[in-house]
Amino acid sequence: MYIKDPKVIEEKSLDLIEEVMGDVDFEEREKKIVKRMIHTTGDFEYRKIVEFRNDFVDHALELIKKGSLIYTDTKMVNSGINKSAVYKFNCELVYFIDNNDVLEMAKRNGTTRSSASIDKAVDYGVEIFVIGNAPTALFRLMELIKEGKVDPKLIIAVPVGFVGAAESKEALRELATHVPMVTTVGTKGGSNVAASIVNALLYMVYDR
Repeated sequence: MYIKDPKVIEEKSLDLIEEVMGDVDFEEREKKIVKRMIHTTGDFEYRKIVEFRNDFVDHALELIKKGSLIYTDTKMVNSGINKSAVYKFNCELVYFIDNNDVLEMAKRNGTTRSSASIDKAVDYGVEIFVIGNAPTALFRLMELIKEGKVDPKLIIAVPVGFVGAAESKEALRELATHVPMVTTVGTKGGSNVAASIVNALLYMVYDR
C-alpha cells in the first residue's frame, strides 16, 4: 500500500522536513519558504544556503495583498505558480522570454533573451522580479539598478548553474542592500525553486 492523497503526501513530506530544521535559525515564515524549497527539490541542503534580506516576507506579503505585477524569467517559473492564488489578489504574472521583440533585442544587442527580457520587464513596470534560471537576467537587472532605471520592490533570485549563477547572486547581495530579497548561496536554484518561493508566500495568505 502507498499514500495516494496528494494533500496527505504533502503534509507528511513537510513534517519530515521539519525534523531536520532544528540546526538552522529562520523566522517562522521564512522557515515555511525554505521547507517548500526543500519539498520541491528533495534537497535538504537548501536550509543551509538560503538568505533573506530586508524584511523580505513582510514586504512580499504586502505586495501580494495589494496586487502586484510579477515578472518571471522563464515560462517554467510562471507555470509552477498557483494561478488561483495569484488571481485572488489581483496580481499579474508576466514573462517575455518568447516574445519576438525580445528575440530581436537580444540579437541586436548580442546578449541573451533572458537579459533582453529584463529590459522589457522594466519598461512594463514590473515590481517583483523572480529569476530562477539565467544569471544573465540577474546581471542585467543589476546593471539597470546601477543606472537608476529601476528600483525593484522585491527580488527572488535563485538562478542555477555553474557559469555566473553564484557570482550573480553574490553581486546582488552586495549591490542591492536596500531591496527586500531572497537568494541562494552557490550554484543551486532553478525555475522550480523560484516557483516554490512564490507559492510559499501565496499560501501564507491564500486558503487552499
